[in-house]
Amino acid sequence: MTKKHLNNLFFLISLLLCGLTCLAQNKTDNSILLTDLLVQLETEYNVKFSYADKDVSSIRLTKPNYDTLEPTLEHIRTTTALTIVKLNNRYYSLTNTSTISICGYVLDNFEENTIPGATVEIFESNLASITNTNGEFNFENVPKNSLVHFKHIGYKPLFIEAKEFANTADCKKIAMALSYQELDEVVVSQFLTTGLNQLKDASIELNIEKFGILPGVSEPDVLQTVQALPGIKSVDETVSDINIRGGTNDQNLILWDGIKMYQTGHFFGLISAFNPYVTNNVNVIKNGTSALYGDGLSGTIAMQTSNNIPLKIKGSAGFNLISGDIFGHIPIQENMAIQISARRSYTDFLNTPTYTTFSDKAFQDSEVDQESEFYFYDFTAKLIYEINPYHQLLVSLINMSNNLNYLENIEGNSTPNRSNLNQDNSSIGAQFKSEWTDIFTTDLHFYYTQYGLDAVTVTNNESQELNQNNLVKESSIKLITNYKAIESLDWINGYELTETGIENRTNINQPPFASNIKGVIRKHALFTELKYTSENSKFYAILGGRLNYFENVNTFKEYIFEPRINLSYELFSNFKTQLLGEFKSQATNQIIDLEQNFLGIEKRRWILSDGDALPITKSKQGSIGFNYDTDTFYLGVEGFYKKVDGINVYTQGFQNQNQFDGEIGSYAVKGLEFLINTKNNDYSAWLSYTYNKNDYTFDALIPASFPNNLDIRHSITLAGNYTIGNLKLGFGLNYKSGKPYTQPNDSEPVNNSVFPNEINYESSNSNRLPEYIRADVSATYTIKFSDKLKGTLGASILNFTNRKNTLNTYYRLQDDNSIETVERVSLGFTPNASFRISF
Repeated sequence: MTKKHLNNLFFLISLLLCGLTCLAQNKTDNSILLTDLLVQLETEYNVKFSYADKDVSSIRLTKPNYDTLEPTLEHIRTTTALTIVKLNNRYYSLTNTSTISICGYVLDNFEENTIPGATVEIFESNLASITNTNGEFNFENVPKNSLVHFKHIGYKPLFIEAKEFANTADCKKIAMALSYQELDEVVVSQFLTTGLNQLKDASIELNIEKFGILPGVSEPDVLQTVQALPGIKSVDETVSDINIRGGTNDQNLILWDGIKMYQTGHFFGLISAFNPYVTNNVNVIKNGTSALYGDGLSGTIAMQTSNNIPLKIKGSAGFNLISGDIFGHIPIQENMAIQISARRSYTDFLNTPTYTTFSDKAFQDSEVDQESEFYFYDFTAKLIYEINPYHQLLVSLINMSNNLNYLENIEGNSTPNRSNLNQDNSSIGAQFKSEWTDIFTTDLHFYYTQYGLDAVTVTNNESQELNQNNLVKESSIKLITNYKAIESLDWINGYELTETGIENRTNINQPPFASNIKGVIRKHALFTELKYTSENSKFYAILGGRLNYFENVNTFKEYIFEPRINLSYELFSNFKTQLLGEFKSQATNQIIDLEQNFLGIEKRRWILSDGDALPITKSKQGSIGFNYDTDTFYLGVEGFYKKVDGINVYTQGFQNQNQFDGEIGSYAVKGLEFLINTKNNDYSAWLSYTYNKNDYTFDALIPASFPNNLDIRHSITLAGNYTIGNLKLGFGLNYKSGKPYTQPNDSEPVNNSVFPNEINYESSNSNRLPEYIRADVSATYTIKFSDKLKGTLGASILNFTNRKNTLNTYYRLQDDNSIETVERVSLGFTPNASFRISF
């Protein structure tokens, strides 16, 4: 018999059985659908019944044989467990009040650990309870159609229909998914734009997801954005040379997911090397730094990517006139997710107006025909693994690269001069966060970072070749413990070990010269800190310190103690005062040498302190500030004093008679920062002013004291943004007084009494460049395609008036004893445009 015949046979048998069953029911069953019965009663007795279809549609009952309404209704009550309420002489309501008993065990999503203290609520009733020490719960008289809600800190909320419990003979196991979240600090004020907040410890937090708009910035470039804050500027318009309160860029501690970064910029330092759409938030600290951080004499910029596991895939992709990028935040399972991003410029095969302006600025020193090919890329990845409710593992990876090929066509040379530059940074870090008890947690960090710079310059018809190499390798491990002594007091302790190795090589074939300098420094640090918040939240205090032990095996050993203080008190409503202070030290610096070379970027090479020619650099800083803040108005003023000892002229970028002296000295900054900001939901307008008096002291030089190369005495910003629906507009005007420089002596510009001849300079930094003025504008427009998909169009113009601002002036002595004046000017009219899709 074939399969087809069997199917036909089964069909006939089923049909026969169905017919017999239906026939038997017709003979013996006197049932009726409740909905049909109610219709009959409404017609016969002129009444109306109100009910929910889901409560009665599937109910059958024995057909009653009563002659009056009330006995029939009582029959319905007893056979269906429905509640029937007489509303008036004609109307009745029917509700399903069938109940069940439920019980269960609440477990984590691995079904290994019970969860005591989980809240269990029964919707549509007043029933609620918490699980016992075994994670167990039970309820009586639970409405069968209700929802059971499970919730607990550290877990995602869960909803289950009560009727699912009726289908199990044993108590049901409920598995809750982990939801590990790090709580943000309390915000003191939000100012300038959305997503830019001042925290109660006086640091500034930039939340990228909530970021609004700033003048000249249509996309949230991290290191461009922080320059909108008072006291943070760049004297040469780059993100790779940020000056915080008069300090050099190498005195900034730049952290990405806790990893110290030795490369911060792309494209000659004009673009941040950190993809802003990967970065979740940025914390900027100018003073009062936590004892958890070492280095960073001038300031700390700590970038953090998200530590959360999303419920579904999130991401974005976009492009501007320089590069394109893509980012994804992808859940792998309930307790694991990854983040991936990639960005690359297309400047090596596509010229845009933005690229042209950037190139003009980078190569403006060259007076000959030149050709360049440049591109950059960066890549990041992160693993988020929630091992259980109390332990989380984070692993972060970042790789970035700049690549430049440069040709100079020199008259009289058959072969052009060529230069190649490769700048790479690769880093990996891990963080293991543990909550051992309700009052004791630990945080274990580890990272390894490697930075390399390789520059080759071939000149004089390829007869002379110069090779420069700078290699930095650093590894670090840090353990942080947090003990909550009482609800308002945290006691933080820890240990950090950092080993930094730096190598500098220089090789020239004609005349023959070779140099290879290597060094390794190990730093051990013990730190402790007390963090206190009063019950009324008016007083906030952080008191702590670090004990550092620096060890350079071949040269020196040194102990340095660094106290830290951070106090805030609300004198009266909305008005607070802050007192901040810190001591810091660091053993890494950037020297600026070979000033005549083709680019600025390769001149900066990392070196280690040796205890002699370059001692460990130390700083001390104190400040006091006041701020008044309401929902629509912010006024803040802060005065500070900072002194930095142990600097070398090689690290300061001198371009005068002190360029090659190698003297050790110090600088001191006295400053005032002022900010007034008025804001509401539609607009924000602000005026900021910074005053700095920044002076060097080098006892071996004449004169011993003179203005710092970064002495920008006055800085003013007037800016605002406005939101009209989905359109955001930003406009800003920036003013800075001119930086100091040194001119040749008018009466005797060249010293012919030495060989080779030298320029005779006037007193160091006795002249000032003209003031700097720049106007910027930006706009973004958001298009909502659906609830999950949106697009953002952006446009910006830096220096839309195309004003020529002089950033630096220095001098070169030519072979004929004439003096060449070299002026570096600012970016001209610089447009940019972007488009981004987010989902």
